[in-house]
Amino acid sequence: MSLYWVPLLTFIGSLVPLIAGRLGRSGCAALTALFPAIALALIASHIATVFDGQTVRFAAEWVPKIGLDISFRLDGLALLFALLILGIGLLVILYARYYLSEKDAMGRFYSFLMLFMTAMLGIVLSNNLLQMWFFWELTSLSSFLLISYWHHRSDARKGARMALTITGAGGLALLAGIVLIGQLVGSYDLDIVLASGDLIRGSEHYLTILVLVLLGAFTKSAQFPFHFWLPHAMAAPTPVSAYLHSATMVKAGIFLMARLYPVLAGTEAWFLIVSITGLLTLLIGAYMALFKHDLKGLLAYSTVSHLGLITLLLGMGTQLAAVAAVFHIINHATFKASLFMAAGIIDHESGSRDMRQLNGLWKYMPQTATLAIIASAAMAGVPLLNGFLSKEMFFAETLEQSTLGSISWMVPVFATIGAAFSVAYSLRFIHDVFFNGEPRDLPKVPHEPPRYMRVPVEILVGLCLIVGILPQLTIGELLASASTAVLGGNLPYYKLYIWHGFNLPLMMSIAAMAGGAVLYINRHRLFRFQANFPERNESQMFDDGIKKIRDGIRVFMGWFDNGATQRSVFWLLFLAVAVSIPPLMSLNSTAGFRPQIPVDSVMIAGATLLCVASIATVIWHHQRLLSLLLLSIVGLIVSISFALFSAPDLALTQLSVEVVTIVLLLLALYFLPQRIRNYSSPNRIVRDASLSVLIGGMVGTLTYALMTRPFESISWFYEANAKTLGGGTNIVNVILVDFRGFDTFGEITVLAIAALGIFKLIARMRLYQPHTDPDGIPWAPDKHPIMFQIISQALLPLALMVSFYIFLRGHNLPGGGFIAGLITSIAIIQQYIARGYDFLRDRINVNYLSLIGSGLLIAFVTGVGSFLWQQPFLKSWHDYIDFPLIGEVELASAMAFDLGVYLTVVGASMLILANLGGLTTTDRLREEEE
Repeated sequence: MSLYWVPLLTFIGSLVPLIAGRLGRSGCAALTALFPAIALALIASHIATVFDGQTVRFAAEWVPKIGLDISFRLDGLALLFALLILGIGLLVILYARYYLSEKDAMGRFYSFLMLFMTAMLGIVLSNNLLQMWFFWELTSLSSFLLISYWHHRSDARKGARMALTITGAGGLALLAGIVLIGQLVGSYDLDIVLASGDLIRGSEHYLTILVLVLLGAFTKSAQFPFHFWLPHAMAAPTPVSAYLHSATMVKAGIFLMARLYPVLAGTEAWFLIVSITGLLTLLIGAYMALFKHDLKGLLAYSTVSHLGLITLLLGMGTQLAAVAAVFHIINHATFKASLFMAAGIIDHESGSRDMRQLNGLWKYMPQTATLAIIASAAMAGVPLLNGFLSKEMFFAETLEQSTLGSISWMVPVFATIGAAFSVAYSLRFIHDVFFNGEPRDLPKVPHEPPRYMRVPVEILVGLCLIVGILPQLTIGELLASASTAVLGGNLPYYKLYIWHGFNLPLMMSIAAMAGGAVLYINRHRLFRFQANFPERNESQMFDDGIKKIRDGIRVFMGWFDNGATQRSVFWLLFLAVAVSIPPLMSLNSTAGFRPQIPVDSVMIAGATLLCVASIATVIWHHQRLLSLLLLSIVGLIVSISFALFSAPDLALTQLSVEVVTIVLLLLALYFLPQRIRNYSSPNRIVRDASLSVLIGGMVGTLTYALMTRPFESISWFYEANAKTLGGGTNIVNVILVDFRGFDTFGEITVLAIAALGIFKLIARMRLYQPHTDPDGIPWAPDKHPIMFQIISQALLPLALMVSFYIFLRGHNLPGGGFIAGLITSIAIIQQYIARGYDFLRDRINVNYLSLIGSGLLIAFVTGVGSFLWQQPFLKSWHDYIDFPLIGEVELASAMAFDLGVYLTVVGASMLILANLGGLTTTDRLREEEE
């Protein structure tokens, strides 16, 4: 199976729990786990290939003109992270089955979790930087949903907002860095970028690229000074913390630095920025972890510290330091995920995470205590556990660096201090929770968890032991393969042995363990010292900062925009004039040399009518109905102009849009004030009129200059290839559904979003319904004349038949899904106008939201279907099929895409018009009040 199935399987798995939630907790968990299990098996099938030094790839063109392709690659580094994401993800799914209460929506939780898993897999497997950034932002959005899963809690909502703000801002910086890399290299393909390290490092934009990329990495991986968001994200359920904040999401920034290591590393700027940031994060996180009373708070700051350790290793710029960083990524994921799960078990079975209450749990939970003690020892770097081995490599590399010159000796000293604090907070986790007397005022009597809730912890702790005792046999090949990918193929010599003899790194380990024990024994003095400093509430500081920004923007907007539409339009046009005048003044001659089309009486009459109707609309704008009718004349003349210049598709579209727009405006004007009481002052009229004349003159000048100059047209390409490549003779429709189908898909998506937004705005709206016309005359008692009803009923089947005909012929003659959708919408809305909302609500039983969703889904599936034939997104297929009794018929896949356009247009148009038209009906208001 192709590599793209891995994220596709987990994405499908994000939809399954929404349905499987009805099958019970175990059934939902089992069905959810099925998809990542298959994806893990698919990844495992490529292990031998990757270990042989090969890279598995999949690529399909999407938007090649901007370098955006669907492209995946599996090398050693991607394999390592994919195994962590899928393997630990499966354990978290099992663990969450027992952790979540019956009141929690398990289907929703699993759906969010699988969406996040898809995003992480997309990051590590992407072979295109733009595609990777898309998944990067998806991790921020899906983690927001997971952190705020218990949305009834204020701390969960605040933690989610903080995480989204910080990581989202970093994502924007990363996008800017990626764009600069793509412009510099000439491609966003990761294979090409990784081979262009010398070009990027030698560029004058290198420092800018480095800073932007590192901002994205540091914010995602909670590096100083952005580390404060991670502890507040602990308001999420513990399965989320075990998965996102130890094994996956916070490792995304680490992965980014490791992935771009061959491109950005090896310079003094890299060393200074990355290593110093990592060292500060290591020390600050280790120090703060010791003083946290909450179990997850301690683990959160310890996670920050270990992420700083990995960043410091990557910043050193040596090959063995990169190997040590990869090794610690593996080790940290195993022992930290198991510790978070153990903390969740303690919370679940005792009702508290406060270490001032959690004492002596060994007596009540001996098996859980044993597992947590082993994992804590691995975190502290005790021999025969995996954390010891990577810590030894870390110490050895701090001794080898010399970039800081005469003060390079400070790096190993600070590294030892950080390791000592790691031992100290690990000892506190062990002693204060499982020993140190008896529990104090716990909500529940502690006891062991359900058997299978402990299985994920047992597996992860078992890995800590096995890797620590048999490192070369267990992960030797995986470490070598991942390190080779990071280093670009140059793997240094190293040995994964338990014992390396008495050397300086071992002495540093002994000093760290002894120092950590001393720190823990004297912890009360440290606690008193720390109490002298005012406690900082990062959440409140973050909220205050956001509030200051919001208040500053509000003050500025209050000065710049007072809410008057007239003023906003004035400033918009004024800035347009200010920007356009300089280049227009540099234009020597307005008229060009292109031959002009002869003007006849029809053109003169149409242009005159257009100008008169436009001016009359302005003059009689206070008479709403009259100005709307005059405005419709402008649209009609534009439609005739399109037809005159041989653009029947545009003429049909403009005419249909004009009808829908007029109906929409009539509905909107019905609820607006009947009369305009306040007119503009003479000064404002002169100001606005002057600006309007200036804008009109500039637009006329620019239009004339463009129309009288020759230009290079690409129409010949579409004329030559519309039939051969797109299978249609209607060039406009072939462009919309084939050549520029991606644009069309984006447009109908925007249309759907706009319709949903308008629907939500008016769904609960109650508007005043006027009872008289502007002259005070009551409306006619017969709201729906019988003659209008009969005519409309007779026109409905005819209009639908015309719509069906326009749709079918669109590929070869003027028409298509968009025009047909508008015609159908006009036919249906005419029934609403003729008979009323209440009458047709039950008779036209159509869910317009479902219609929009179906249209988008059909259009998307049509585009994705081309991947099955290794073709770009939305690449159409056409052929001639000979049917019995019918004859030869042309079939094109573009018709399915056009069907999606049709359904989306109908759904969006009717969602707005039908709901707006039904705002004041008696039955509707009664239902809303009930």
